[in-house]
Amino acid sequence: MTVTLADVAARAQVSPATVSRVLNGNYPVAAATRERVLRAVDDLDYVLNGPASSLAAATSDLVGILVNDIADPFFGIMAGAVQSEIGGPGGRAGGERMAVVCNTGGSPERELTYLTLLQRQRAAAVVLTGGALEDPAHAAAMSAKLARLADAGTRIVLCGRPPLEDSDAVAATLTFDNRSGGRRLTEHLLTLGHRRIGYVAGPMERTTTRHRLEGHRDALAAAGAGNAGNGDQEELTVHGPYTRRSGYEATLELLRRAPDLTAIVAANDTVALGASAALRDQGLRIPEDISVAGFDDLPFSVDAVPALTTVRLPLYEAGARAGRLATGAEEAPPGGVATIGAELMVRGSTAPPCR
Repeated sequence: MTVTLADVAARAQVSPATVSRVLNGNYPVAAATRERVLRAVDDLDYVLNGPASSLAAATSDLVGILVNDIADPFFGIMAGAVQSEIGGPGGRAGGERMAVVCNTGGSPERELTYLTLLQRQRAAAVVLTGGALEDPAHAAAMSAKLARLADAGTRIVLCGRPPLEDSDAVAATLTFDNRSGGRRLTEHLLTLGHRRIGYVAGPMERTTTRHRLEGHRDALAAAGAGNAGNGDQEELTVHGPYTRRSGYEATLELLRRAPDLTAIVAANDTVALGASAALRDQGLRIPEDISVAGFDDLPFSVDAVPALTTVRLPLYEAGARAGRLATGAEEAPPGGVATIGAELMVRGSTAPPCR
């Protein structure tokens, strides 16, 4: 059932005119009253009728793109690719749609807030990029919020994110095969003869972190190196943000725990750069003394010295496809979900152990 301005007024115990004044900001209202009205708006998930309400279309020309960090090339590449595909017939401004990039900073609260704001703007589509937070309460809140958006006519696409279990609102999901990529990367190191392998993981609560780490440990277990040959895997794993600084600090910690390491796997390429810097500062050569591997194949990976062995995810291709799905230019995959494979890129930062 659609929530009306009168419903908000009743909830806040004010007149509809007062609600209008608060939402339009065109008349002074006491701070306590304003707070009560805004709380009622949030509680009832009231969608403010903006300028588009006088138009016949149910949605606007706006497409929201949610990213964790637009400064991270992983998200920037996907967001740029989405934007490259969202123009076309159907918009009211020369056939174009306007992309709005929402930088959540990894905050679950901001993620939900941006979705509410996009709902109020009657967004034509929303593309959510990157891994999801592994928290049941947040997952339930996300499912409910996306259902409301879909009911209002917004097309929802997940890009680089696993499917939501409890939501039928998503039009299409493009998920990366992070687990397989992580496994193939560690298999490569094992084939080279490495058995003492440290792992710099991402934040513990993220799906991307878990899937890549599971792939790494699956490879160790299959080779019989999960415990006896490779030591305690918990001891050889350090978690942190997907940042260069995290890679630097985690690598120093790994070297303190296990000075005999012959290889380090990083959660992504940015982390791998930090790991490489830490190794050089300790007087270690790459790969002569210790091998380093990353994940994602970001543009700078091939220009690192030595060039970084990594796992390539087709970030631009995935983002472009998400843009087409968001605008209806491409049909959803069978079952609504497509798994995008990962490709191992072997370069100069890995070599057989020499210790």
